[in-house]
Amino acid sequence: MLNCIVVDDDEMSRKVVVHFIEKTNFLQLTKEFDNAIDASQYLDEEHVDIVFLDIQMPEMSGMDFINTLEKDCEIILITSEQKYAVEAFEKRVTDYLVKPMEYNRFLQACYKAQSNVETKREATVRRKEFYVRTDAKIVRIPYEKILFVEALADYVIIQTELKKHIVHFTMKGIVNRLPEDEFVRTHRSYIVNLDKIEALEDNSLLIEEKYIPIGASYKEALLDRLNFL
Repeated sequence: MLNCIVVDDDEMSRKVVVHFIEKTNFLQLTKEFDNAIDASQYLDEEHVDIVFLDIQMPEMSGMDFINTLEKDCEIILITSEQKYAVEAFEKRVTDYLVKPMEYNRFLQACYKAQSNVETKREATVRRKEFYVRTDAKIVRIPYEKILFVEALADYVIIQTELKKHIVHFTMKGIVNRLPEDEFVRTHRSYIVNLDKIEALEDNSLLIEEKYIPIGASYKEALLDRLNFL
């Protein structure tokens, strides 16, 4: 199932896209927005596979939204104008749909996005580590050695079994690099390795004597990932 959001300031256009998503068995709508600013803030905290995006919107256009996007989402542009097509594909969007659109054309774009997402997931699973630049060195960090990742302003702290690494990176970027089946976000400032969780207590979890908060909006997703008896 692919998580989707719809970003369009026109209510009727949003309803059409939402209806098409509901007809498509491998898509799940998680949120709809009438402006790109709120959508951008949502993406800071939530995992989204596909963004159905209008181009012409007040305050922040669809193109501006793409320029600020750090997450590796599939972008399917939906617009009443064909003139943006060249610019859109220069930004490597997944597909470009012109209003009014038919369901079969919508589905074609979704299949393309699904294929791209599956390819990226397979590549992530094959990789077992990433490399970070820290203390004037490039250091290899195996996924299995990571305990948790903590946000620190414009940096992240990657806490491993042996030491911590402070890296100039974003939480959004880290989420995209770590395999989804091994890591979960528990708070806007924390990502944890599921295999390292020792216990849960109220609104926190324990990893090697470190209590990590569980945000209210992340709790249900976390509990779904745990193998309760």
